[in-house]
Amino acid sequence: MAELENPTVMPRLIGFLSSLLQRVAEANDLNRGFHPQKISVFHGLTRPTISIQTYLERIFKYANCSPSCYIVAYVYLDRFTQRQPALPINSFNVHRLLITSVMVSAKFMDDMYYNNAYYAKVGGISTTEMNFLEVDFLFGLGFHLNVTPTTFHTYCSYLQREMMLQPQPQPQLNNIAAEPSSLYSAGRSSKLLHLCFSEDESSHQQQQLAV
Repeated sequence: MAELENPTVMPRLIGFLSSLLQRVAEANDLNRGFHPQKISVFHGLTRPTISIQTYLERIFKYANCSPSCYIVAYVYLDRFTQRQPALPINSFNVHRLLITSVMVSAKFMDDMYYNNAYYAKVGGISTTEMNFLEVDFLFGLGFHLNVTPTTFHTYCSYLQREMMLQPQPQPQLNNIAAEPSSLYSAGRSSKLLHLCFSEDESSHQQQQLAV
């Protein structure tokens, strides 16, 4: 996805990822009463007042990591939710999961990156908490950090296709366009939603995991 280097593409990607995560978080918020969800170090006591889009835009502005890091961070979030089905993305943990996934992807992908203290300031948390989040995230991933070119291309292709379906300018979070049918099932109201692909390189088939 060479288009990532285009300065007009990244703002759209940030907007799309934000709206996607917003939909998943809100859906899982509604299903907390139907499906038990564990409390983890990623959970805040209250919902952050800053929106997901504003938070991700802040990360994009100050992290200065390569564009590919945001694709890899998306892959990591997908892997995390698949490996930790009792910890779905919701409004109480999405911000901490975001800052942690971007930081971990930057460390893995980029030759130069900021330290944990810097990312903690960007994310509005303490360095100590940032350190704990990183460790828990790595264990949650099973230290599965490598992203093959095929997997990277699969996620890029999906995001590129879905971004093309989005109207311009990017809609506000309180006026989100209809969910893509490839990601959500008709019975989504009673399920925990995750953003899942199969990483089986023999098939490369997109899968939905609904727990």
